[in-house]
Amino acid sequence: MYGYDQNPGAQQYAQPQQQYDPQGGMQGGMQAGGYGQQQPPLYPEPSPPSLADAVRAFTTGTLAPEDFQQIFATSKVYCPRGDNPGFLALHNTQHPVIPMFTSLKELRRYAGKESKYFVITGAEVIDLLPTGYGFVLDMEGDHRMVFDAKAVEQMVDFAMRRMYG
Repeated sequence: MYGYDQNPGAQQYAQPQQQYDPQGGMQGGMQAGGYGQQQPPLYPEPSPPSLADAVRAFTTGTLAPEDFQQIFATSKVYCPRGDNPGFLALHNTQHPVIPMFTSLKELRRYAGKESKYFVITGAEVIDLLPTGYGFVLDMEGDHRMVFDAKAVEQMVDFAMRRMYG
């Protein structure tokens, strides 16, 4: 019998345990009586919403601005680029904006399959965006979002308050 006998004075036997390690195959070991085994959680941790999900939720009013900004800050943003480093700006709008996308698929819909691009986080966007410029997320998407220069300034203020109190 594996485990231990519940009679007083009985010896405890070691039970071999096999666990799969994705990097090293099966890993064997000995654990007394099966104690110390780590059980998987009953409910997996929810994954954070994607930036596209956050855009949809924010544009429909089901996500607060602060929550959107937190998701945006840690999300990947896809930006078209030219031959020189830096953002490409659109100047044929009321205020200059920089097109950005929540996924490579959205960028390709706008700029074509062979377009050049770079990927940065939303926090880096806020840090690197030139003064006086806004940005537009998913220009060709169903839930396009435009942030003018004033909205970007508010995002910068929010990020600074969150970082420095």
